[in-house]
Amino acid sequence: MKIKRNIALSDSGFVFDPSTGDSFSTNPIGLEIIKMLKEGKSAEEIKTYIVKTYMTDEPAFEKDYYDFVNMIGKLKLTEGEESDK
Repeated sequence: MKIKRNIALSDSGFVFDPSTGDSFSTNPIGLEIIKMLKEGKSAEEIKTYIVKTYMTDEPAFEKDYYDFVNMIGKLKLTEGEESDK
């Protein structure tokens, strides 16, 4: 999965899509995930980082991650298909 290049992010969790004018808010972990996706990180790399940094377990991360990426896909913040599942 890849986030559109033109998506703007603020440190406070504000997400802006200039192509549609839509804006969204996300929590700090969601913001980190979007930033990592923009950098081209894989789902595995993101999982390793989040599990280690936030001391969560892999099953909980995977459920929340795929719910989150499905949501940002529905918001049309992504390019292409989710290939990291």
